[in-house]
Amino acid sequence: MAKKVVKAKKAKKIKTKEGLTLSIVNPNAAGIDVSSTEMQVCVPEDRDGDNNRCFGTFTEDLHLISSWLKACGIDTVAMESTGIYWVQLYMILEADGFDVLLVNAKAIKNIGEKKTDEVDAEWIMLLHSYGLLKASFQPDNYARRIRNVSRHRDALLRSSSKEVQHIQKAMELMNIKLTNVISDILGKTGQAILSAIIAGERDASKLALLADPRCKSPKEIIEKSLVGNWDTDLLFTLKQSFELYHYLQNQMKDCDKQIETILQEYIATLPAEQTSKEFPKSKKVKSKKNEIFIDIEDYASKVFGVNLMRMPGLSDGALLRLVGELGYSFTDNFETYKEFCCWANLTPNNKISGGKILSSKVPRRKNQVGLILRSCANSLKASKTPLGFYFRRIQAKSGYIPAIIATANKLGRILYTLAKNKTEYNESLLNVNENERLKKRLCKIQKEMKKIENQLNKCA
Repeated sequence: MAKKVVKAKKAKKIKTKEGLTLSIVNPNAAGIDVSSTEMQVCVPEDRDGDNNRCFGTFTEDLHLISSWLKACGIDTVAMESTGIYWVQLYMILEADGFDVLLVNAKAIKNIGEKKTDEVDAEWIMLLHSYGLLKASFQPDNYARRIRNVSRHRDALLRSSSKEVQHIQKAMELMNIKLTNVISDILGKTGQAILSAIIAGERDASKLALLADPRCKSPKEIIEKSLVGNWDTDLLFTLKQSFELYHYLQNQMKDCDKQIETILQEYIATLPAEQTSKEFPKSKKVKSKKNEIFIDIEDYASKVFGVNLMRMPGLSDGALLRLVGELGYSFTDNFETYKEFCCWANLTPNNKISGGKILSSKVPRRKNQVGLILRSCANSLKASKTPLGFYFRRIQAKSGYIPAIIATANKLGRILYTLAKNKTEYNESLLNVNENERLKKRLCKIQKEMKKIENQLNKCA
């Protein structure tokens, strides 16, 4: 049976005759200062004669840290998030049953003493023992593995898009205007013509015959677009870019297979009542271009306990990334949807002084979940759904960028609520009668116009 993890407590204020004081709420706390070459670990003085030790960063050193912390009776550890150097130690300590808090380096900056690794580790331990540190959200290890592969897949997708641009550039330099007459250079028609060109075909009329009958452009126009200068250097770059594009597409398929393997392992660890449940399917038409070759809708429904694909704006790609970025029990780390949206960088950072709001700009920091939801919100700009109407209403009032942020915030609230309560998306709860809203708006404008008319009459 797995050891029960003791969760760290938050700061507790105690009223005394002298005033408010803080009490130690995490007596079994340790602090770790992280770097690329060494780990400085500090535990309370009563646990070991040498309570502030320096360890290496090799795998055996990381396991040695875990063993030493166990011997010292530690059950909760705070460590700063320095680059990616914390990842392996974090995973080892979490797997060994410690409650690990990954803390933003800005939140633990020591301004009272000269900066050294020993002082930093002791300061982290001290703050954590009083419950003054707030943990950064981290998904579970299975979700992290999915995140690693999905981010790698996104990088391959970006590289694939660059190769499409290289193909288009090579064709433009040869004055092959195929992109002007067909909608997708790498659709069925484009692929057939490009394959024939790379194979050595130069006759424009023969190449035009390869066009799919469903093409809107007539064969004569396609033939004219395929007359150009067949420079050997540009044909060489065209061939390499075309082959590299297909190689990257195959690599993405391999990523999908790897993600599916991890998802199957992940689902096997989740509660049976959730994974065996039947979820209603969405009726969205899925894009064939750069498609995900696994049923991510089914897998994600089992992970989250609800089919988030039914939300407007969410695609297969967005849903896959959300599984990796959030994981099964992400709602346990945020008490309310407001906290979740704030973490996702979808809420204004109000700066108040003298009772007045000086600034309410959204902070300039990247949060992957926030970026995913913004992308989903952007896809709703022409949608005939309540969220689409909401987007356009905010856009008319405040502008395009505020509309994206406001709609992404609403999507974040819906996502959190659905995952927290395990309830399916119900569009009727968001419905706003547009006719009634416009009538009220017209009525308001008419009243304002009447006031202006009265003022003009008085001036006359």
